[in-house]
Amino acid sequence: MKKLNVAIIGQGRSGYAIHGKHFLNDTERFQVKYVVDALKERREKAEKVFGCQTFECYEALFDKKDDIDVVVNASFSMDHYPITLALLKKGFNVVSEKPFAYSPEQAEEMIQASEESGAMLAPFQQSRLAPYFLKVREVIDSGKLGRIVAVNIAFSGFARRWDWQTIQDNVAGSLYNTGPHPVDQALTLLGGDEIPEIFCKMDRATTFGDAEDYIKLIMTLPGRPLVDLEISSSNAYPWGTYNVQGTNGGLWGTLSEMKWRWFDEKQAPEQKLIRTPLSTPEGEPAYCSEKLPWQEDEWKAGEGENAFVGAVEAFYTNIYNHILSGEPLKVQPKEVARQIAVIRKCHELNPLDKFC
Repeated sequence: MKKLNVAIIGQGRSGYAIHGKHFLNDTERFQVKYVVDALKERREKAEKVFGCQTFECYEALFDKKDDIDVVVNASFSMDHYPITLALLKKGFNVVSEKPFAYSPEQAEEMIQASEESGAMLAPFQQSRLAPYFLKVREVIDSGKLGRIVAVNIAFSGFARRWDWQTIQDNVAGSLYNTGPHPVDQALTLLGGDEIPEIFCKMDRATTFGDAEDYIKLIMTLPGRPLVDLEISSSNAYPWGTYNVQGTNGGLWGTLSEMKWRWFDEKQAPEQKLIRTPLSTPEGEPAYCSEKLPWQEDEWKAGEGENAFVGAVEAFYTNIYNHILSGEPLKVQPKEVARQIAVIRKCHELNPLDKFC
């Protein structure tokens, strides 16, 4: 099996604990040859853990291009765009961490650079490949729930935060940090490729920084379901992650379990519109109700199964097959450019004062 040589830019939580850990567990297909980080202690640790060569600045990779199959850009959020753009112009295949960009204009510039150089541009939106989200899509696509009326997604909990990811100037805040995952899922379920109609309310609640940590985002398009997304750091009683409402049933779920119920219209009691008041056989006033032939099913993550790890595995399987055999990317850059356009619009609708 051919092994792909990898360079990782950044050895923070993402570059080391997500991408790096995956490559350590997938040594048949990937080998970390180079690591870039500004901190000496992180470079020294990378040399020991990966047995790789390290650099302080990403430009040092330019002389190693013939020895690198893919670069993972896990730098600070505000550096994703300039570093990815520079790498693409040099012809490097790039996996870019989220947020993909600060603005749709930046996203389009990177896409254009990828097309001109022929280099791969792969946004790291692995949650679209997570088993729990695949199950949501499978149930919806089965048609059992009927026409989808509304989709609620909540990535919520109660947590205070005080790191660099709370500062607006760092392209941070909950919408740029957590948001790319649920916004990507929301747009996938909404369908279409247009920028949807948007209502958004953002707030600063428990954070120590000047960026938002509460977002309510509602999106819709003609003939599409309403999608209601909440990202909150001030929800002490989260109700779950997904709630899908359809004309024939619905689904409720979390990242580890899901249940859905539906009925077959052919087996349901035959009804017709009645304009006069309803009565019981005894002549008493009656409430409009019926017993539907509900069917139910459920899904639970396998014992010991880590959905996050599984999503990363699925993502890099796709990257490996794309580079070696041309398999289409399961997450296309133009799809993520749409996501960035939505995120940017939310910020335009909710300007927050800066104090950091």
